[in-house]
Amino acid sequence: MDVEKAEAELAKGTSPFHKLGRATALFLQAALGFEKTIMEQAATRIAEAEEAASEHQRRAIRDPASAHQSNIYPSGSEYALCHAETQLMSAVVAVLNESLTESLKGFYKLKKAFNTLHEISEAERSYLASRGEGWSSFQSSLASPASHDNGAAASSSSETPGQSSGVLTPGTPSKDDADLDFVDAEEARQSTRTPGEYQGHLAPLDLASLKLDEADEKLKETEPPAYNPSAEGGKAATNGPVEEADSFDFRTVTSDPIDLFIHSGTCLCYGLLQLLLSMVPPAFGKLLSLFSFRGDRETGFRMLWSATRFKHNINGGFAGLITLGFHNGAIAFCDIITKDAMPVTRLRGLLGEMRELYPQSRLWLLEEARMLAADHKLEKAVEIMGQGGKSPLKQVEALRTFEKALNLMYLHRYEECAETFVACVGMNNWSPGLYYYIAGACHVELYRIHKDTDPAKAKESAAKADKYLHEVTSHTGKKRFMARQLPFDVFVNRKIGKWQHRAQTRNTSFIEAVGVSPIVEMSYFWSGPRRMGEKQLLKSIDRLDWSEAQSNWQAEPADEKAVLALLKATCFRFLGRVSDAKQSLMDGVLAQDAAQIKACDHADNWPPPVGHYEMAVCLWDEAGGQDGDKQALEKCSQELLKVERWESFDLEARVGLKVATARQTLQKCGVSGL
Repeated sequence: MDVEKAEAELAKGTSPFHKLGRATALFLQAALGFEKTIMEQAATRIAEAEEAASEHQRRAIRDPASAHQSNIYPSGSEYALCHAETQLMSAVVAVLNESLTESLKGFYKLKKAFNTLHEISEAERSYLASRGEGWSSFQSSLASPASHDNGAAASSSSETPGQSSGVLTPGTPSKDDADLDFVDAEEARQSTRTPGEYQGHLAPLDLASLKLDEADEKLKETEPPAYNPSAEGGKAATNGPVEEADSFDFRTVTSDPIDLFIHSGTCLCYGLLQLLLSMVPPAFGKLLSLFSFRGDRETGFRMLWSATRFKHNINGGFAGLITLGFHNGAIAFCDIITKDAMPVTRLRGLLGEMRELYPQSRLWLLEEARMLAADHKLEKAVEIMGQGGKSPLKQVEALRTFEKALNLMYLHRYEECAETFVACVGMNNWSPGLYYYIAGACHVELYRIHKDTDPAKAKESAAKADKYLHEVTSHTGKKRFMARQLPFDVFVNRKIGKWQHRAQTRNTSFIEAVGVSPIVEMSYFWSGPRRMGEKQLLKSIDRLDWSEAQSNWQAEPADEKAVLALLKATCFRFLGRVSDAKQSLMDGVLAQDAAQIKACDHADNWPPPVGHYEMAVCLWDEAGGQDGDKQALEKCSQELLKVERWESFDLEARVGLKVATARQTLQKCGVSGL
């Protein structure tokens, strides 16, 4: 990724396309780095791009005949898409902002953008229906403006063309849309008022300077054919109209580069937001329901895959990055998923194409490392992270360093892990308190390892642990997400407070007061056990056994014992010892009184609800997954239901993502959540 070159090229033009490109470049930096100053700059540039699109809307109203003429879309739809994309980016930046009010305004902008996308999608559907193209049936279900019930199931193979697939759509417009608390600032205007939503006719622009014909020829020469699901080695999926989004190649309909830009952009925007909103925790979903939003992950991925065909434009590039990122990040860390949830062969093919097309981009190198880690090749993943030199984009370099640090943590390479997390402090300000916490936790483990065999090394590690852990409090609490402290900031602050309290009440040193392996615990919340091989899992159990071997273990409070039992159960499960995992959960977590655990000083209140989730995974594994016995899957569902109904607990969003994924998977298996 050459951001400087992109900036230089895009700065040569002033069209909405150029401004959208510049805004997107800065938006990417803001989304990767979570840095307030970058987010403010991105917001300003996005607003400029949004204003440019609005200006071309006004021109189109005055003289629609002079706009780009398309056989598929109304005049000026390309600028409507630009406007919608700027609104979506603006909404994301607003949610990343520290203000709840700004976040709510951001959600309102999402709804406005959907209204625009709906109009564009309807035009496309109508055109394809007139030609008898199959994609139109999918578009019909996608673009329906009807509000969906939040409890509706995801799209299934029983759907027919024209039915709602349950995908994300805006609710029917109402007078609430005019709430002055959420109306955008009024723009400067002359005699014509800027429409609040897309009207179907937008403005003209001289496109000669964009060299679109030349880019289109290059695209035709290099793009691969439509994906064949059987290439994964299994039976092709049968999802009715949803499948058409994946198999239908829009380039058979038109070669017009502007039409392809509009189509790929619509797929990108709809697909991304369906995906994002399908993965939100249940509690957060209640807020989104106020805006009549719900998502369907399967349909979202299919639309993103469709957009990846257009790799030479900004929409295709982003779709590729998002598709790889979600599979290698979020989906790869979930436990209850269908067999086809990770299309490894196809993902590797996409990654290879992207690396060939953008050989200097470190983001694709990062995705390759993530794929290796997901395949338990942690050593190779760390090695890959060191290749390619330093990224010119500091946010990417910070992300790569953070990912390397996590892999070192999973490998139990404590000294390197600590050094790398400390390096993160100077590269990114997302959560320096967390970075110091993990660095200190690494030295806690080193202290315990050397305590009885090498007192000098143990003393050195104790000093470093004490130093880093006491940096935590002063480096947390400043960042906000939707007006609340970051969950990990809250978590590590509570842990430090707990250990300080234990040190005082037990009249011992701070490092001796640290509880059950903080590194194994932190690895769990980053889905480390899923990436670990047998060697690393056994090492994790060894670190947990250290606590049980201490003379005062029987006197430890209930929450510490529950933490250890849950972490050990997770290691057993990934080692294939499901019966041992269930026994550890039953005896050490679920048999305990949740109220007693909650009553502990500075309590770790997360083991009981997470224990039910882990039990659900064990039952899923025992049943044989999606093809398993229905009664066994019903038991799995009942365990999930207990988590879904649990009160708030530590880092619930981390587990909530897995729970949401599990629930959707079970629904696809015909198992309800009731």
